[in-house]
Amino acid sequence: RGATIGANATIICGGIIGRYAFIGAGAVVRGDVPDYGWMLGVPAVQKGWMSRHGHRLPVPDSDGIMICPESGWRYREVETGMLRCLDWPEETPL
Repeated sequence: RGATIGANATIICGGIIGRYAFIGAGAVVRGDVPDYGWMLGVPAVQKGWMSRHGHRLPVPDSDGIMICPESGWRYREVETGMLRCLDWPEETPL
């Protein structure tokens, strides 16, 4: 749901692309991509997090919250490698 895959990106068989993930153009993804993950390079590595609205999320504040610059929705890494939106249910479309 809502993932973006850039031009000429290669996704190797068996990988799962998470919700609202962003794969950069020309990236080579060799495994799973977490929800909201921002992946770049060959091989692709996670460079950060993206919001549901397609904006790169800033560095977390002292409470671990990242705020989308467009929507104002809050995101938090609930466990290592797992980001969740705090303001809108994960399964609810925009």
